[in-house]
Amino acid sequence: MSNIAYSIREALRHFRRNWSTVFGAIVTIFLSLFIIGVFVLGSAMLTNLVGNVEDRVTIQAFLSDDAEQEAVDALKAKIEGWDSVESVRYKSKDEALQEYKETMSNRNAADAVAALDGENPVPASLVIKLSDPQQVESVANQLISDEDFAAVADDPEDVGASVQYGRETVERLFSVTNYIRIGTLVLVGLLTFVAFVFINNTIRLAISARRREIAIERLVGASNSFIRGPFVAEGILEALIGSALAIGALHFGLGALIPRLENSLQFLSFSLPTRIMYSTYASLVLAGLILGTFGSIIAMRRYLKV
Repeated sequence: MSNIAYSIREALRHFRRNWSTVFGAIVTIFLSLFIIGVFVLGSAMLTNLVGNVEDRVTIQAFLSDDAEQEAVDALKAKIEGWDSVESVRYKSKDEALQEYKETMSNRNAADAVAALDGENPVPASLVIKLSDPQQVESVANQLISDEDFAAVADDPEDVGASVQYGRETVERLFSVTNYIRIGTLVLVGLLTFVAFVFINNTIRLAISARRREIAIERLVGASNSFIRGPFVAEGILEALIGSALAIGALHFGLGALIPRLENSLQFLSFSLPTRIMYSTYASLVLAGLILGTFGSIIAMRRYLKV
Protein backbone atom coordinates (compact mmCIF):
# COMPACT_ATOMS: atom_id res chain seq x y z
CA MET A 1 0.00 0.00 0.00
CA SER A 2 2.89 2.37 0.75
CA ASN A 3 4.32 1.75 -2.72
CA ILE A 4 0.93 2.52 -4.27
CA ALA A 5 0.63 5.77 -2.30
CA TYR A 6 4.18 6.71 -3.29
CA SER A 7 3.45 5.98 -6.95
CA ILE A 8 0.35 8.17 -6.91
CA ARG A 9 2.18 11.04 -5.16
CA GLU A 10 5.01 10.86 -7.67
CA ALA A 11 2.57 10.76 -10.59
CA LEU A 12 0.77 13.87 -9.30
CA ARG A 13 4.11 15.61 -8.72
CA HIS A 14 5.10 14.91 -12.30
CA PHE A 15 1.72 16.25 -13.42
CA ARG A 16 2.58 19.59 -11.82
CA ARG A 17 6.20 19.76 -12.93
CA ASN A 18 5.74 18.56 -16.51
CA TRP A 19 2.23 19.66 -17.30
CA SER A 20 2.95 20.19 -21.02
CA THR A 21 4.06 16.58 -21.51
CA VAL A 22 1.16 15.30 -19.45
CA PHE A 23 -1.24 17.51 -21.40
CA GLY A 24 0.06 16.04 -24.66
CA ALA A 25 -0.48 12.50 -23.39
CA ILE A 26 -4.02 13.29 -22.19
CA VAL A 27 -4.92 14.95 -25.51
CA THR A 28 -3.56 11.92 -27.39
CA ILE A 29 -5.62 9.52 -25.28
CA PHE A 30 -8.70 11.77 -25.55
CA LEU A 31 -8.52 12.04 -29.35
CA SER A 32 -7.80 8.34 -29.80
CA LEU A 33 -10.68 7.21 -27.59
CA PHE A 34 -12.99 9.90 -28.99
CA ILE A 35 -12.42 8.71 -32.57
CA ILE A 36 -12.92 5.09 -31.51
CA GLY A 37 -16.11 6.08 -29.67
CA VAL A 38 -17.42 7.99 -32.70
CA PHE A 39 -16.98 4.94 -34.92
CA VAL A 40 -18.42 2.53 -32.34
CA LEU A 41 -21.50 4.64 -31.53
CA GLY A 42 -21.93 5.70 -35.17
CA SER A 43 -21.89 2.10 -36.36
CA ALA A 44 -24.20 1.12 -33.48
CA MET A 45 -26.62 3.88 -34.51
CA LEU A 46 -26.47 2.77 -38.14
CA THR A 47 -26.87 -0.88 -37.19
CA ASN A 48 -29.83 0.01 -34.97
CA LEU A 49 -31.33 2.03 -37.82
CA VAL A 50 -30.92 -0.83 -40.27
CA GLY A 51 -32.22 -3.21 -37.61
CA ASN A 52 -35.41 -1.17 -37.35
CA VAL A 53 -35.82 -1.51 -41.10
CA GLU A 54 -35.11 -5.24 -40.82
CA ASP A 55 -37.88 -5.56 -38.25
CA ARG A 56 -40.32 -4.23 -40.84
CA VAL A 57 -39.47 -7.03 -43.27
CA THR A 58 -42.61 -9.11 -43.75
CA ILE A 59 -43.93 -11.69 -46.18
CA GLN A 60 -47.27 -11.13 -47.84
CA ALA A 61 -49.07 -14.26 -48.97
CA PHE A 62 -51.94 -13.24 -51.26
CA LEU A 63 -55.11 -15.33 -51.05
CA SER A 64 -57.74 -16.23 -53.59
CA ASP A 65 -61.15 -14.54 -53.32
CA ASP A 66 -62.69 -18.03 -53.44
CA ALA A 67 -60.64 -19.37 -50.55
CA GLU A 68 -62.73 -20.69 -47.66
CA GLN A 69 -62.17 -18.97 -44.34
CA GLU A 70 -61.69 -22.28 -42.53
CA ALA A 71 -58.82 -23.20 -44.88
CA VAL A 72 -57.28 -19.76 -44.42
CA ASP A 73 -57.51 -20.01 -40.62
CA ALA A 74 -55.95 -23.48 -40.70
CA LEU A 75 -53.09 -22.21 -42.89
CA LYS A 76 -52.58 -19.23 -40.57
CA ALA A 77 -52.30 -21.52 -37.52
CA LYS A 78 -49.91 -23.78 -39.40
CA ILE A 79 -47.58 -20.95 -40.41
CA GLU A 80 -47.54 -19.58 -36.85
CA GLY A 81 -45.93 -22.85 -35.77
CA TRP A 82 -43.01 -22.53 -38.18
CA ASP A 83 -39.51 -21.62 -37.01
CA SER A 84 -38.52 -17.95 -37.39
CA VAL A 85 -42.19 -16.87 -37.62
CA GLU A 86 -43.20 -14.41 -34.91
CA SER A 87 -46.80 -13.71 -35.91
CA VAL A 88 -49.28 -14.03 -38.77
CA ARG A 89 -52.01 -11.46 -39.39
CA TYR A 90 -54.96 -11.87 -41.73
CA LYS A 91 -55.56 -8.79 -43.88
CA SER A 92 -58.99 -8.69 -45.49
CA LYS A 93 -59.72 -7.22 -48.93
CA ASP A 94 -61.27 -4.11 -47.38
CA GLU A 95 -58.24 -3.57 -45.13
CA ALA A 96 -55.91 -4.02 -48.09
CA LEU A 97 -57.83 -1.46 -50.15
CA GLN A 98 -57.86 1.03 -47.27
CA GLU A 99 -54.11 0.56 -46.82
CA TYR A 100 -53.67 1.21 -50.53
CA LYS A 101 -55.62 4.47 -50.21
CA GLU A 102 -53.46 5.63 -47.28
CA THR A 103 -50.20 4.61 -48.93
CA MET A 104 -51.09 6.23 -52.24
CA SER A 105 -52.69 9.34 -50.75
CA ASN A 106 -50.33 11.60 -52.66
CA ARG A 107 -50.64 9.73 -55.94
CA ASN A 108 -54.23 10.31 -56.94
CA ALA A 109 -55.40 7.18 -55.13
CA ALA A 110 -58.95 8.60 -54.85
CA ASP A 111 -59.27 8.80 -58.62
CA ALA A 112 -57.89 5.29 -59.05
CA VAL A 113 -60.30 3.85 -56.47
CA ALA A 114 -63.26 5.74 -57.99
CA ALA A 115 -62.42 4.24 -61.37
CA LEU A 116 -62.95 0.76 -59.91
CA ASP A 117 -66.69 1.48 -59.76
CA GLY A 118 -67.19 -0.15 -56.37
CA GLU A 119 -65.12 -3.25 -57.13
CA ASN A 120 -62.17 -4.29 -54.99
CA PRO A 121 -59.43 -6.00 -57.00
CA VAL A 122 -56.97 -6.08 -54.09
CA PRO A 123 -56.71 -9.64 -52.69
CA ALA A 124 -56.79 -10.62 -49.05
CA SER A 125 -53.49 -11.78 -47.62
CA LEU A 126 -51.59 -13.22 -44.71
CA VAL A 127 -48.93 -10.86 -43.39
CA ILE A 128 -46.11 -12.89 -41.87
CA LYS A 129 -43.75 -11.19 -39.42
CA LEU A 130 -40.49 -12.98 -38.68
CA SER A 131 -38.58 -13.32 -35.43
CA ASP A 132 -35.40 -13.61 -37.50
CA PRO A 133 -35.62 -11.39 -40.60
CA GLN A 134 -32.52 -13.08 -42.02
CA GLN A 135 -34.67 -16.17 -42.65
CA VAL A 136 -37.15 -14.35 -44.87
CA GLU A 137 -36.13 -16.17 -48.06
CA SER A 138 -36.19 -19.57 -46.34
CA VAL A 139 -39.69 -18.99 -44.94
CA ALA A 140 -40.92 -17.64 -48.30
CA ASN A 141 -39.65 -20.75 -50.11
CA GLN A 142 -41.25 -22.96 -47.47
CA LEU A 143 -44.55 -21.17 -48.00
CA ILE A 144 -44.35 -21.49 -51.80
CA SER A 145 -43.80 -25.23 -51.55
CA ASP A 146 -46.63 -25.71 -49.04
CA GLU A 147 -49.64 -27.58 -50.51
CA ASP A 148 -52.15 -25.94 -48.17
CA PHE A 149 -51.09 -22.49 -49.34
CA ALA A 150 -51.19 -23.57 -52.99
CA ALA A 151 -54.84 -24.51 -52.48
CA VAL A 152 -55.80 -20.98 -51.37
CA ALA A 153 -53.19 -18.91 -53.23
CA ASP A 154 -54.31 -15.97 -55.34
CA ASP A 155 -52.52 -17.45 -58.37
CA PRO A 156 -52.59 -21.25 -58.08
CA GLU A 157 -50.88 -21.60 -61.47
CA ASP A 158 -47.85 -19.66 -60.23
CA VAL A 159 -47.76 -19.93 -56.44
CA GLY A 160 -44.50 -17.97 -56.22
CA ALA A 161 -46.23 -14.91 -57.68
CA SER A 162 -48.61 -14.93 -54.68
CA VAL A 163 -45.74 -14.51 -52.23
CA GLN A 164 -44.02 -11.13 -52.03
CA TYR A 165 -41.32 -9.83 -49.72
CA GLY A 166 -39.18 -7.56 -51.91
CA ARG A 167 -36.44 -10.09 -52.47
CA GLU A 168 -33.86 -7.79 -54.09
CA THR A 169 -34.43 -5.03 -51.55
CA VAL A 170 -34.16 -7.45 -48.64
CA GLU A 171 -30.99 -9.03 -49.98
CA ARG A 172 -29.43 -5.59 -50.47
CA LEU A 173 -30.47 -4.57 -46.96
CA PHE A 174 -28.94 -7.64 -45.33
CA SER A 175 -25.78 -7.20 -47.39
CA VAL A 176 -25.41 -3.61 -46.13
CA THR A 177 -26.01 -4.79 -42.54
CA ASN A 178 -23.28 -7.43 -42.78
CA TYR A 179 -20.81 -4.96 -44.31
CA ILE A 180 -21.51 -2.50 -41.50
CA ARG A 181 -20.84 -5.10 -38.82
CA ILE A 182 -17.63 -6.35 -40.44
CA GLY A 183 -16.44 -2.82 -41.17
CA THR A 184 -17.05 -1.79 -37.57
CA LEU A 185 -14.91 -4.61 -36.19
CA VAL A 186 -12.08 -3.88 -38.63
CA LEU A 187 -12.13 -0.11 -38.01
CA VAL A 188 -12.29 -0.41 -34.23
CA GLY A 189 -9.42 -2.89 -34.26
CA LEU A 190 -7.35 -0.63 -36.52
CA LEU A 191 -8.12 2.51 -34.51
CA THR A 192 -7.27 0.73 -31.25
CA PHE A 193 -3.89 -0.28 -32.67
CA VAL A 194 -3.21 3.26 -33.93
CA ALA A 195 -4.27 4.68 -30.56
CA PHE A 196 -1.92 2.29 -28.77
CA VAL A 197 1.00 3.36 -30.99
CA PHE A 198 0.33 7.07 -30.41
CA ILE A 199 -0.15 6.65 -26.66
CA ASN A 200 2.94 4.44 -26.37
CA ASN A 201 5.07 7.00 -28.22
CA THR A 202 3.76 9.86 -26.09
CA ILE A 203 4.49 8.01 -22.86
CA ARG A 204 7.86 6.94 -24.23
CA LEU A 205 8.81 10.60 -24.72
CA ALA A 206 7.68 11.42 -21.19
CA ILE A 207 9.75 8.57 -19.76
CA SER A 208 12.76 9.45 -21.91
CA ALA A 209 12.78 12.91 -20.39
CA ARG A 210 13.18 11.28 -16.94
CA ARG A 211 15.72 8.61 -17.89
CA ARG A 212 18.36 10.08 -15.55
CA GLU A 213 15.97 9.83 -12.64
CA ILE A 214 15.35 6.18 -13.51
CA ALA A 215 19.10 5.52 -13.78
CA ILE A 216 19.72 7.02 -10.33
CA GLU A 217 16.96 4.89 -8.80
CA ARG A 218 18.53 1.79 -10.32
CA LEU A 219 21.96 2.73 -8.94
CA VAL A 220 20.61 2.98 -5.40
CA GLY A 221 19.07 -0.49 -5.73
CA ALA A 222 15.40 0.27 -6.43
CA SER A 223 13.46 -2.67 -7.85
CA ASN A 224 11.88 -2.59 -11.27
CA SER A 225 8.37 -2.62 -9.79
CA PHE A 226 9.24 0.34 -7.52
CA ILE A 227 10.60 2.33 -10.48
CA ARG A 228 7.72 1.36 -12.74
CA GLY A 229 5.00 2.24 -10.19
CA PRO A 230 4.88 6.05 -10.65
CA PHE A 231 4.93 5.75 -14.44
CA VAL A 232 2.14 3.17 -14.46
CA ALA A 233 0.12 5.36 -12.05
CA GLU A 234 0.77 8.33 -14.32
CA GLY A 235 -0.40 6.36 -17.37
CA ILE A 236 -3.54 5.27 -15.53
CA LEU A 237 -4.37 8.81 -14.39
CA GLU A 238 -3.80 10.17 -17.90
CA ALA A 239 -6.00 7.41 -19.30
CA LEU A 240 -8.79 8.15 -16.83
CA ILE A 241 -8.74 11.87 -17.60
CA GLY A 242 -8.52 11.29 -21.36
CA SER A 243 -11.35 8.73 -21.35
CA ALA A 244 -13.52 11.00 -19.18
CA LEU A 245 -13.04 13.85 -21.66
CA ALA A 246 -13.83 11.51 -24.59
CA ILE A 247 -17.00 10.23 -22.91
CA GLY A 248 -18.11 13.77 -22.08
CA ALA A 249 -17.57 14.94 -25.66
CA LEU A 250 -19.40 11.92 -27.07
CA HIS A 251 -22.32 12.26 -24.66
CA PHE A 252 -22.91 15.95 -25.28
CA GLY A 253 -22.29 15.49 -29.00
CA LEU A 254 -24.94 12.78 -29.23
CA GLY A 255 -27.33 14.89 -27.18
CA ALA A 256 -26.99 17.71 -29.69
CA LEU A 257 -26.88 15.62 -32.88
CA ILE A 258 -29.64 13.02 -32.43
CA PRO A 259 -32.54 15.50 -31.95
CA ARG A 260 -31.48 17.36 -35.10
CA LEU A 261 -31.32 14.16 -37.13
CA GLU A 262 -34.72 13.03 -35.88
CA ASN A 263 -36.25 16.42 -36.69
CA SER A 264 -34.78 16.35 -40.19
CA LEU A 265 -35.61 12.69 -40.90
CA GLN A 266 -38.73 12.03 -38.85
CA PHE A 267 -39.45 8.70 -40.53
CA LEU A 268 -36.21 7.24 -39.14
CA SER A 269 -35.18 6.51 -35.55
CA PHE A 270 -31.63 7.50 -34.61
CA SER A 271 -31.93 6.89 -30.87
CA LEU A 272 -29.50 4.51 -29.21
CA PRO A 273 -30.46 2.13 -26.40
CA THR A 274 -29.10 3.34 -23.05
CA ARG A 275 -27.45 -0.05 -22.55
CA ILE A 276 -25.34 0.38 -25.71
CA MET A 277 -24.31 3.92 -24.82
CA TYR A 278 -23.17 3.13 -21.29
CA SER A 279 -21.50 -0.14 -22.25
CA THR A 280 -19.56 1.83 -24.90
CA TYR A 281 -18.55 4.41 -22.29
CA ALA A 282 -17.42 1.66 -19.92
CA SER A 283 -15.47 0.01 -22.75
CA LEU A 284 -13.71 3.30 -23.51
CA VAL A 285 -12.63 3.66 -19.86
CA LEU A 286 -11.37 0.07 -19.85
CA ALA A 287 -9.60 0.56 -23.17
CA GLY A 288 -7.98 3.74 -21.86
CA LEU A 289 -6.75 1.97 -18.73
CA ILE A 290 -5.34 -0.91 -20.76
CA LEU A 291 -3.66 1.40 -23.28
CA GLY A 292 -2.26 3.68 -20.56
CA THR A 293 -1.02 0.84 -18.33
CA PHE A 294 0.55 -1.35 -21.02
CA GLY A 295 1.81 1.70 -22.89
CA SER A 296 3.75 2.73 -19.80
CA ILE A 297 5.07 -0.77 -19.14
CA ILE A 298 6.19 -1.35 -22.73
CA ALA A 299 7.70 2.12 -23.06
CA MET A 300 9.84 1.54 -19.94
CA ARG A 301 11.32 -1.80 -20.95
CA ARG A 302 14.53 -0.36 -22.40
CA TYR A 303 15.22 1.60 -19.19
CA LEU A 304 14.71 -1.38 -16.88
CA LYS A 305 17.05 -3.81 -18.61
CA VAL A 306 19.99 -4.95 -16.52
